[in-house]
Amino acid sequence: MYLSTLDRSRAAGGSPRAVGGTVFALGAVSLVTDISSEMVTAVLPLYLVIGLQFSPAAYGLIDGLYTGATVLLRLAGGHVADRINRHKAVAGAGYGLSALAKLGLLAAGASGPLIGLAITVDRAGKGLRTAPRDALITLTTPPERLGLAFGVHRTMDATGAFLGPLAALGVLTLAGGVFGPVFLASFCVALLGVLILALFVQDVPSPAVTTKKMPWRAAFGPARRRLLPAACLLGLVTVGDGFVFLLLQRRTELAIGWFPLLAVATSLAYLLLAVPLGRLADRFGRLRVMIGGHAALIAVYLLLYGPLTGLPLLIVIPLLYGTFYAATDGILMAMAGPVFPPELRATGLALIQSGQALSYLLSSVLFGLAWQAWGPGPACLAAAGIAAAVLPLAVLLLTRKP
Repeated sequence: MYLSTLDRSRAAGGSPRAVGGTVFALGAVSLVTDISSEMVTAVLPLYLVIGLQFSPAAYGLIDGLYTGATVLLRLAGGHVADRINRHKAVAGAGYGLSALAKLGLLAAGASGPLIGLAITVDRAGKGLRTAPRDALITLTTPPERLGLAFGVHRTMDATGAFLGPLAALGVLTLAGGVFGPVFLASFCVALLGVLILALFVQDVPSPAVTTKKMPWRAAFGPARRRLLPAACLLGLVTVGDGFVFLLLQRRTELAIGWFPLLAVATSLAYLLLAVPLGRLADRFGRLRVMIGGHAALIAVYLLLYGPLTGLPLLIVIPLLYGTFYAATDGILMAMAGPVFPPELRATGLALIQSGQALSYLLSSVLFGLAWQAWGPGPACLAAAGIAAAVLPLAVLLLTRKP
C-alpha cells in the first residue's frame, strides 16, 4: 500500500455516518481528563518565565522535556498494549498515573524539584495512554471514517482544554488565590475520567491476533519507514504552545491575569474546527488538510514577527493556532492508523507519537536558544522559514512510492 492512497477517502460521496460508541466514550474520558490537566498547565509558562524569571532557553528546555521525556513510555504503552491485546487496561494505567500526579502537586508545596517530578509523572501517564487510546479508535472505526472519528474525539478533547483554564480561574477566585484547592479539584476531575473509562469503554481485541506474536520490528514496512521521518519533520517545526502564548502576551501587552484565556481561545477554535476538518479530510484528502494546517502554523510565526498588534492579533493568532491543531493532530493519526497491521496498531502509533515528541523536544530547546540569542522576532522568522522548507520534504516522503 502506498502512503499516498491514505490521502483519499474510500467513501466517495455522501454524508459520513455517526462514529461508534467507543469513540464517544473515549472522547468523554479525554474531555474530563483535559479539564484536569489544563487546570494545572494553563498558567505554567507564565509562572516559570514571569513568576520565577526563567530565561527563554531554560523554559525551552523544560517545555521540551515536559513532552519529550515521555518517549520511552509512549513506546512501552503501545508495545505492551499490542502484546497483551488489552488496550483499555494500558490506557487506564496511564489515566490513573496522571490522576495520582495531581495529588503529587498538592503534596509538593513550594518545592521546585517535587513540582517538576509531579509534572513529569503526569506527562508519563499521558505518554502511556495515548497510543493505546488512539489504537482503540482505529480498531473500532472503518478506515473511510477515521478522519471524522478523530475529529469527534479531538473536539471533545479540546472542549476539556477549553474548560480547564476557566475551571482553574473559578477555583482560584473561590479559594482567594490559593493554588492547593486547584490541585485537589484537578485530582477529583481526573479520577472521574478514570471512572468513565472503566465503566463505559469496552476493550476491542485486535481482529488479526494470532498465536504467534509479531515482533515490533514488523511495524517498519517500506511505506511505514517513510511515515516516521515525515512525522518527525512535521514535529520539528512546532515550537510549543507556551512560546506562542508568551510571545502573543508580550506583543499585545495583555494583562497577566488574562493569560490563561489565550489557551481557552485556541481550544475554542480547535473544538469548533476538528469535526468539519476531519470530514473534509475524509472526503477530499487527509494530506491536503494537513498541508493547510501547517500553512496556518507558518502564518502564526509570521504574524508574531510582523507589525500587527492589539486586539486583531489576539483574535487571529488563536484562530490560526487552533486551526493548525484541528488540521493536523487527529488527521495524522487517521493517516497512520491503516498503515500498521491491527496487531501492531498501538505500537506503530506509539512510534509516530514518540518521534514527534523527540522532535518537539529539539524544537523547543532550539527556539528558546534562538529567542535568547537573537530576540523573539528573528526567532519567529527563523521558525517560519524552517517550517516552509520542511513541509515540502515531509509531503514528498508521504507521497513517494516504495
